Amino acid sequence: MLWVKWLHIVFMVTWFAGLFYLPRLFVYHAMTEDPATRERFKVMERKLFWGIMTPGGVLTVVFGLWLWFGWFGAAGWIHAKAALTALLVAYHAWCGKLLADFAADRNTRSHVWYRWFNEAPTVVLLAAVFLVVFKPF
Repeated sequence: MLWVKWLHIVFMVTWFAGLFYLPRLFVYHAMTEDPATRERFKVMERKLFWGIMTPGGVLTVVFGLWLWFGWFGAAGWIHAKAALTALLVAYHAWCGKLLADFAADRNTRSHVWYRWFNEAPTVVLLAAVFLVVFKPF
């Protein structure tokens, strides 16, 4: 079971790399006026979302569910972690919608909004790691 935990952690790190970096790309994309630079951001964002983030997220959830079967019925911390993961999946989907808006040149949000949006995964990461390490309930 340790190799499943190892894979879960590896893919979680991969997913979070994308969850942290894609909104940062959105910050810079929202700031740019140059058409060539906008097109470059579109390519970078698409490759990050579909090539790194989405596979990382899917595999994190798959291996997390595999691990959960070993703890099913355990204390509430694992259920709280699952709820946080559901929030991350929703955030990921929202990133996909924002990606589509940028791809179609429909972005209406400022770079400042994206700077705040970029902080959400940090809060969830801190809470999830706290739950796993301390198992408070």
